[in-house]
Parts: sequence; C-alpha cells; structure tokens
Amino acid sequence: MEKAEAVAIQAEIKNPSTDNSRRNFLKKTALGCIAIGGLMSLSIEDTIARTTSKVSRSSSPSELKITDMRVAVILDGGRKALIRIDTNQGIYGLGEVRDGADERYALFLKSRLLGLNPCNVEMIFKIIRQYGYHGRQGCGVCAVEMALWDLTGKAYGVPAWQLLGGRYRDKIRLYADTPGVKDPQEFADKLKKRVDEQGFTWLKMDLGIHLVGAKEGNIVNSKFWNGASGQYDLREYTGYGNTLHPFTQVQISEQGLADLTEYVEKIRDAVGYEMPLCADHFGHFDINNSIRFGRAMDKFRMAWLEDMVPWFYTDQWRTVSDAIETPIMYR
Repeated sequence: MEKAEAVAIQAEIKNPSTDNSRRNFLKKTALGCIAIGGLMSLSIEDTIARTTSKVSRSSSPSELKITDMRVAVILDGGRKALIRIDTNQGIYGLGEVRDGADERYALFLKSRLLGLNPCNVEMIFKIIRQYGYHGRQGCGVCAVEMALWDLTGKAYGVPAWQLLGGRYRDKIRLYADTPGVKDPQEFADKLKKRVDEQGFTWLKMDLGIHLVGAKEGNIVNSKFWNGASGQYDLREYTGYGNTLHPFTQVQISEQGLADLTEYVEKIRDAVGYEMPLCADHFGHFDINNSIRFGRAMDKFRMAWLEDMVPWFYTDQWRTVSDAIETPIMYR
C-alpha cells in the first residue's frame, strides 16, 4: 500500500495539469514519508529521539524565498514599528525597528531582499549592512536581521538562540529603564514602584538637561535649539538632534547642575543606596560639560553614565573616564 501510494504521488507530481501549490505540497508529503520510513531501521532510543524532536522534517528550508515585507506601527505611549517578512511557504518573520526609528529604514531594503532565501542570514546581512549606520540609522538593518533569524528558526523548528550558538543561561537580571518625569518627587515615586511592586533589582533613568532646561539660567544656548530637548528629532538636517555634541555650544550652568543634583538626591532618598542606579539621555553638550556633570553625580555612586559623548569619539571617552569616578558606557 505504501509503495502504491508513493507511485501515485510521483505520478501526480509529474502530471503537467498539477498546479504548483499542489505539486509543492505533494513533494513535502513524499519527503515526510521518506523520513518516517527511515525510522524503521533505527533503535527504539533513536526512534524516540527523532519523533520527539521539534525539527520539522517535512519543511523545505532550501526552497524558501522572500516574497514581501510589510510594516505595522504601534502607538502605546511611544512609537514602535514592527516589520513582517513573508515567504512563498506561508511562514513569516518579525522584527522591530527599535527605539522610535522610522520604519522606512527597513522598508527601503525590501528591493534587496525579494527572491532571496531568508535562511541565508549572514549572506543577506552582508548585502544590506552598507545601508545601516550608528544609532537609529542602523535600526532598519537590525530589524531585517531579527526577522530573518525568526524566520529561520520557524523553518527548522528550533528557537533562534539555538541557531546563534545555544543557550548560555536560564535566567538573567533585568534593569528597568524608566523615561524621565520633570517633577523629581513624581519620578522618585515612579522608580520606587518599580522596586516595591514590580520587583526590579536594578534601575535606570533619563537624566537629561531637558529636566531642568525650562528654568531660566540653567542652560546656556538652549533657546536657539528650541529648548535643547529634541535630541531624537532627526527631521531637520541642521536641527539639534542632528548636531553632534561638541558643536551645539550648549552648557550647563552651576544653577542647572544644582537642580540636577537635587533631582538625583530625591531619587536616592526614595530607592536607597543598595539599589544600583544608572542614567542616560543627557543631551548634546561637549566633553567639558560631560566631565562637570559626571563629577556632580559622583557622590550618588551611580552604576554607570551612558552615552555621555558619541561612540566614535574614542579619545574623549578615555578623557571622561579618567576624569570622573563613575563608570561610563556606550550602548
């Protein structure tokens, strides 16, 4: 009966009147029968191992082709763009254009992807990486790579971490990144809730000049940049968000540093010193102000200060690191 069924399947595959979708289905069916038949010569232990494996033995990863890319933008207090890469076999992969970056950073790569096999992740990445850059300008390439790994895992029936070399650990310690609130007491209460109700054991906060910039005399040369608060607004080529830190001539006055110090002091009073506390999103000011800011924060024993200067100013990173006690890092 099995032999007769196999002959019938092959006859239908070879029949010119059989449409392509039906033909592909029959090919997969035939492969599945071959895989099951192969188990008959195995030991009981090997048979159990094969049949309980999550690898899909009737899929055809080598025949996968990318057919489309689409995007959905989710507004949930922020702006998140998710992409979906579709294939000719109905499976798809998801990726995120992270951190509020424009979804078009990913969508304009679509013409480079169509017709390629998504399982060739490294090859495709080498094709598209020239269209990425640092910061948000690399978010399109990253979203595509994320979707490709998702797709490949689905094709082979294994989690993406298995494809990337296996699992290192079963659990990790998380920190809570918490967007800033201008009222320091309100923000302190928000961080305390992260600890008392949500159970986090590490905190991170936004600690930029935008928190104290509205007060007259706190920031030098901020009004020219519309308050120096639009560091993520990249629409204008000559705008604050697109002007590198050393060239804005934005400085923090002693009064501004005092207000930021009071802000962090209230946070420490709320969460205590046992709690590791780090910060980012400072604004676009130069290396000298980074050092002044860092020294003002040293007494609060921060876990780290993040993105004080652009990542490519490697000599400035060393200068800042040598000048202050608090660790610094680039994400």
